[in-house]
Amino acid sequence: MKKLVLLFAAAAMAVSVSAQTVTESKTFDNVYVGVNGGLLTKTTGHAWMKGLNPNFGVRLGRYFTPVFGVAVESNAYFSNKPWVSTGTAVRELNSLLLGTINLSNWFGGYPGEPRNFEVSALAGIGFRHLFGNNALYKTVGHNNMSGKFALDFAFNFGSNKAWQFYIEPSINYGLNDNSDNAAFDGKNSYVGHRSPGEIKFNVNHSAVQLNAGLIYKFKNSNGTHNFTIAQLRDQAEIDGLNSQINDLRNQLAQKPKEVIKEVVKEVPGTNTEVRVENLVFVTFAQGKSVLTKDAKKALDGVASGKHVQIVGTASPEGSAELNQRLSQARADAVAQYLKGKGVVVDEATGKGVQGTTSNRLAVVYVK
Repeated sequence: MKKLVLLFAAAAMAVSVSAQTVTESKTFDNVYVGVNGGLLTKTTGHAWMKGLNPNFGVRLGRYFTPVFGVAVESNAYFSNKPWVSTGTAVRELNSLLLGTINLSNWFGGYPGEPRNFEVSALAGIGFRHLFGNNALYKTVGHNNMSGKFALDFAFNFGSNKAWQFYIEPSINYGLNDNSDNAAFDGKNSYVGHRSPGEIKFNVNHSAVQLNAGLIYKFKNSNGTHNFTIAQLRDQAEIDGLNSQINDLRNQLAQKPKEVIKEVVKEVPGTNTEVRVENLVFVTFAQGKSVLTKDAKKALDGVASGKHVQIVGTASPEGSAELNQRLSQARADAVAQYLKGKGVVVDEATGKGVQGTTSNRLAVVYVK
């Protein structure tokens, strides 16, 4: 009996030696590219719908974790309302370096793959250049710093969620332009880019923008298009547990009758050799005997009509009396669930604490 219980405990520990974290990324993992386009209008000083400026841009980015990343983007603007034309098809180019924060993963944790819907925040600074070829263009400054704050409302789709469509409202600043709000009449003046002035976030030197974009996430070195959850293990501990399991298995094979008569009640006409593959391990929360969804899923693998024996155990915390009652409650909980699935429970026994490890288990031997 002791050898079988030790086998149960060692195998269960080997199964549970893991920690949930994200796999390490290589240099070109979690890289994406996309295009976007929409409309921009100056924040103050005029009616929004009378000064809509269309734009089109590209974005290249990388996530270093499921939460934090960086991106570079550049957008071309094809109008400069409420100012007059500068005489070119592309009036302005705004290029930015952005920091990205996936708010859904920050507050909700990363579930192992992207959610269908996510919200991200973006912020950054960059460089804005004005294009033109008329006489007025030659009298004004052509370059200044820019800033941006945005929210992305993103929808991930595709078989591997390699694609993402997003809607992005943002506010874009001219950080050091000298535009004069009183001159925004759109008639004879263009004062959007004079000589650079003091760097500041001023709503009168800003524009609101609404864009839609499409992103493709390149395939990673692990064959997926997104972060995956790593199974971190101490290989030395696993090797030791495997060695212990193999030693116990060999002992069982050498003296099967001696062990079986003590542990597994003989069922006439059946093969009662104890094998690891005939065992189902059910784990419990500390101090609990309630079956979790994962526990029920494991037990659902036992076919209706099968005969089983159940051994419940407890971890070393608490008194011996309490642990004995808890281990029996765990065995009974498993037995009740299996009976409801049509499984024949020959025996359900609580064994209290077995060994010195945290064996919050019920072990089902399927005959």
